[in-house]
Amino acid sequence: MTSAHSKLYSDDVSLVVVVVDTNPFFWAAAALPFADFFANLIHFVNSLLLLNHLNRVVVIAAGVSSCAYIFDSSDASPAGGVGVTATFENASRKVEEFIAQDARATAGNGSVASANAASLLSGALSLALCYIQRVFRSGTRHPQPRILCLQGSPDGPEQYVAVMNSIFSAQRSMVPIDSCIVGTHDSAFLQQASYITGGIYLKPQELNGLFQYLAAVFATDLHSRTFLRLPKTLGVDFRASCFCHKKTIDMGYVCSVCLSIFCKNQKKCSTCGSEFSRVMPDLNSMPDQSK
Repeated sequence: MTSAHSKLYSDDVSLVVVVVDTNPFFWAAAALPFADFFANLIHFVNSLLLLNHLNRVVVIAAGVSSCAYIFDSSDASPAGGVGVTATFENASRKVEEFIAQDARATAGNGSVASANAASLLSGALSLALCYIQRVFRSGTRHPQPRILCLQGSPDGPEQYVAVMNSIFSAQRSMVPIDSCIVGTHDSAFLQQASYITGGIYLKPQELNGLFQYLAAVFATDLHSRTFLRLPKTLGVDFRASCFCHKKTIDMGYVCSVCLSIFCKNQKKCSTCGSEFSRVMPDLNSMPDQSK
């Protein structure tokens, strides 16, 4: 595969892959209705396409049990505004069909809890990176790629490994991951993703002005960002999830062979099969070192 450092980019041409959280459990209790949110998204996508006629935008819907492409500007008709309008109407119809299909798939999954159900962020990031790699291989000159995640659902600790693999793949390919949190709580996954890949992490204070946040912060191309003072993350939650119970932990045990993380002492690594001969103390029974 061609090295990321040898790729030729167009400074002011962007490829933006937008990952949209369509989790119905989140949007049922959200302050901003999903219809208004999607309308702001359509205006934002349209503004990206108006900034440069060579810009490309792809929208991926991330549901609870599945994810799918719902819009690709390269499929839009070049006949002008009528073709673009028809394409957006088609995207609205596709997202409605996707939400209904994902709801049917979720209803048949008894392990999904409706209260704290997470969206399939790992699958959406994988689709985004696959699309970007396909563009990389299409020619020697292509747009500057970046990923924008519009997330509202809580993180799914069971997706920790898959999400981190996607983050490191994006870092290797020099693809920034921008994050816009539309929920009430911050996302540790996306904080780490934006920090590691050099993207922007933002949690808007007023969702009624969501389009203004998107246009002012996330519409700028990577070359122009060097001249702007954009929001910076004040703190990043670097806590990991254990491989045994898929829970977020502050302290744990790490396998010295495969670096798997466990919340309790294990005699044998469940990931690589390595046996631990040394007996380690229980972290829960250790005295607090800060006292």
